[in-house]
Amino acid sequence: MKLLIKYFLLIAIISPIVTFGQIELPKIFTSNMVLPRDKAIPIKGKAQPNETLKITIKDQVHKLKTDKKGDFNVVLNPMSYGGPFTLSFKGKENKVLDNILIGDLWLCAGQSNMQYSIKMINYTEKDTAKMKYPKLRLGAVGIGTDYLPKDDVSVVYWLEGTIENAQNFSATGWFFGRHLVENQDVPIGLVSSNLGATTIETWMSLGALKQFSQFDEVTNDISKTNKNFETINKELEVFRKEWDKKHYLKGIGLDEKWHADNYDDSNWKTVNIPAFFEDFGYKNHDGSFWFRRTFDLKKEQFKKDFTLGLSQIDDYDITWVNGQKVGETFGNMNFRNYVVPKGILREKRNTIAVRVFDVEGKGGMHTNAFWGNNIRNGEWKYKKGRTIDTSKFPTPKVVNGSLFSYPTLLYNGSIAPLHDLPIKGVIWYQGEANENRAVEYEQLLKTMITDWRTKWNNPNMPFYIVQLANYKQEDTLPTDSKWAEIRESQTNAAKMEHVDVITTIDIGAANDIHPTNKMDVGKRLGQLVMYDNYNGKLLRSPSYKSHISEADKIIIKMNTFGSQLKSLDKHGYLRGFAIAGEDGVFEWAKAYLKENNEVIVFSKNIKNPKYVRYAWSDNPGDLDLVNTEKLPALPFRTDTFKLSTADAKYFFSPYRF
Repeated sequence: MKLLIKYFLLIAIISPIVTFGQIELPKIFTSNMVLPRDKAIPIKGKAQPNETLKITIKDQVHKLKTDKKGDFNVVLNPMSYGGPFTLSFKGKENKVLDNILIGDLWLCAGQSNMQYSIKMINYTEKDTAKMKYPKLRLGAVGIGTDYLPKDDVSVVYWLEGTIENAQNFSATGWFFGRHLVENQDVPIGLVSSNLGATTIETWMSLGALKQFSQFDEVTNDISKTNKNFETINKELEVFRKEWDKKHYLKGIGLDEKWHADNYDDSNWKTVNIPAFFEDFGYKNHDGSFWFRRTFDLKKEQFKKDFTLGLSQIDDYDITWVNGQKVGETFGNMNFRNYVVPKGILREKRNTIAVRVFDVEGKGGMHTNAFWGNNIRNGEWKYKKGRTIDTSKFPTPKVVNGSLFSYPTLLYNGSIAPLHDLPIKGVIWYQGEANENRAVEYEQLLKTMITDWRTKWNNPNMPFYIVQLANYKQEDTLPTDSKWAEIRESQTNAAKMEHVDVITTIDIGAANDIHPTNKMDVGKRLGQLVMYDNYNGKLLRSPSYKSHISEADKIIIKMNTFGSQLKSLDKHGYLRGFAIAGEDGVFEWAKAYLKENNEVIVFSKNIKNPKYVRYAWSDNPGDLDLVNTEKLPALPFRTDTFKLSTADAKYFFSPYRF
C-alpha cells in the first residue's frame, strides 16, 4: 500500500504543459475516450480571444466565437451509442480527438481495493480472447485536492481496453468493464478516481459534510477562509517576502549551516523517528529542531532522480540532501515527498538535514512508522535550534490537510470537476479506513450517494457497493466485529433506491487487506449492473428476509431472487451462524437447509433462541450458504443490540494520517 500511495502522491502533482494559443479542453476530453450516449454533453474550453471555432462530431457541426478572454462553451447534442468517431475543434489552431466511442461511463471510486491494479494482483491473462476489447476504454484520473471544488482534474489518461493497458488500472474496474462489454453491445468507459487508505469524508462535498455536526471544526474553517489552494499559496508568497527575513529564516542552525554536507554532528544526541519533541524531553518547545542522518543508495537508484518521502512534519520544514536544499513545506498534515536531483546523489553516505519548525501544539516528524520508509524511520541525530515566543510570532494561513483523511479534499480535486460529464453510475469499494466509525459510516455513505446524484443532476443514478471481504484471523467465539458493522452499514445503504451491494465475504484473505481475487469482485458487480441497466439475467446474493423462533430453533427465510439456496458442504451443514437467547449472549450454532429456501438454526445449549447472526465477524472463515450460481449469502443479524462503534464519531485531529 505504501508504494501505491507514493505513486499517486507523485501523480497528484503532475500537470500538463499547455502552449499559449492552443485550444484547451477539460482534461477528461482526450482521444480514446467514451462520450456518454443519449445525453447533451457540455464542453467548456479556451482558445484565442474572439476566435471563430468550428466543432464537429458525426453529423454535428457547431460554430461559435470565443469571448474576449478566449473562453467558449459548446453543448454536443445527444448521440446514440457507437463509434469510433472523431471530435474536432478547428480555428487558428486545430485540436482533434480521435478514436472516440459513444456509450456509458462508469465511475470506479474508493480506496486501495478499488485502486489495486492488474499488476499489483499479479494477474496474467492466458486467454487470448480476453486480452483486447475494442468497446472498452480505461480513463485514469490523477489525484487532486483542494478546499473548494476545482474546475478541472489534474490529469486524465484515456487508453484502449487491453490487458496491457490495464496493468496500472483498477483490477476491479477492468473485470467489471470486461464483463459488461462481453455481455452487451454498448461501449463502456471506466473513469477510475480512487486512492488507498482514504476515509469516506475526504470524498464528500462540503455541503454534504455540513449535515453532520462532528465535522463543524473543519467545515466552518473552510467556509470562513473560502479560498482555494492556489489563492492561499499566492498569498503565502507575498507574506513571506517580509516574514522570512524578520521571523522565519533566523536562528543558530541556519547561521552555522547545520544543513551542510560536511557539518560535524558527532556531538548531537540521537532519537528514533517518528517522534514528537515531547517524546525526547521537550514538551513545550516552540521553534526549530534540527535532524540529520545518512543513507545509502543502490547503484541503480542514484543514477536517476530520487524521491525522498518524509511523511508528515509538524509544522514546517526545510530539507537538504548533501547540503543542497531539496524542498520545504508548510502545514503539519501535508505529506513531504521531495524529488532529489540525481546529480547531487552518491552511492554511500548521503546526508539529510531537516529543519523542523513548530509554531503551536506538538512538533516533530510524527506520522506512524507503518507509513514511513527505511530512510524516514529509525535513528536520527538531533539538536535543538531556536526557541520562539508564539504570542509574538506571526503565522500565515497555509494549505494544510492530509489527502487520506481531511474532509472534502479529494472530492473537490478529483470528483467535483467531473460533474459536467454525465456518467451512467458508480461502483464503490471503500470502508476499511472507516472501520473505527462503522455505525457512523452508514449515514455518511447514504449522504454521499444522495449528494453525488444531486451534483450529477441524476436523482436515480445507479450506485453499487462492494461489501468488505473476510479479513484477519477467525474468531474462536462470537464477538464484536468492526468489519461486520461496516458491512451492515453498507447493506443498509443499499436499501436506497437504485443502490445495490455485492458481498466478498468468501474471497478475502486473512493476512492481506488487499485480496487478489478482483475478478470475482468485478464480475459480481457486472452481474448486478447487467440486470439493472442492460436487461441481463438477475444474479444476486441471497439475503435475509425474516425469521421466527420456534421452540428450540430459529427458522430463517431468505430472499433468493429466483434462485435456490444450497450448501457447499457435502453433508449439507451451514457454517457461520451464531444464536443467542434473551440474554443476548451469542454462541456458535448448527444450521441446515429446509425446503422453501429456509434455514434452520439451533444449539443444544440454548433452549429458547431469540436472535441469530450470520457471518458476523471480521473473518467468519469458510462459509457454505450460497445460491445455485454459488453467490454467497449476505451477512446479517436479527438483533438490534448496540454495536461496538455506535458512539464513535469523527473528530478533528491535526495528527491524523
